[in-house]
Amino acid sequence: MRVLGIDPGTAIVGFGVIDYEESKFKVIDYGCFYTDKDTLMEERLCQIYEKLGNLIKKYNPQHMAIEELFFFKNNKTVISVGQARGVLLLCGKQNGLKIHGYTPLQVKTGITGYGKAEKKQVQLMVQKFLGMKELPKPDDAADALAIAITHINSLNSNYFGKTLASTISTKALPKEKLTAKEYRDLILNR
Repeated sequence: MRVLGIDPGTAIVGFGVIDYEESKFKVIDYGCFYTDKDTLMEERLCQIYEKLGNLIKKYNPQHMAIEELFFFKNNKTVISVGQARGVLLLCGKQNGLKIHGYTPLQVKTGITGYGKAEKKQVQLMVQKFLGMKELPKPDDAADALAIAITHINSLNSNYFGKTLASTISTKALPKEKLTAKEYRDLILNR
């Protein structure tokens, strides 16, 4: 399986292409593509679409995992990143990719086990997962690799998905909301 991870942005789009075969990760390529802040937004969006299209044609991934938008302090930033993300989603869909989104919290938790991990911690874990000699850089490319790894791990977590869900009867649930301890007990003592 080949996965294209995307860290969306307007000025910088991070990408990471990873193969996953026989329970092993293999980095195919990673990096960033850039647009000039002095260029009109509609031209920048066209450039992002074209660059992603070329990347998809070059590496032929089956899946695209992309970071979901999260709260920005600057409304102008969230709008422009949202526009870029929309263009990236459109390009992926028009190229026949299966598209999956992950929040920054999901990615950090999936990679480091801690949802408030620092960038450096994410980079270190990506390096370890992928057996890289050096930290992946720049940050946007490291994030894209982390998103791709999160997607691969998500697909492989069948036990905590369909299999486990089918073994737990809704009748066994004591109430609508469970504490963390109740959830752990339910999982471990089924």
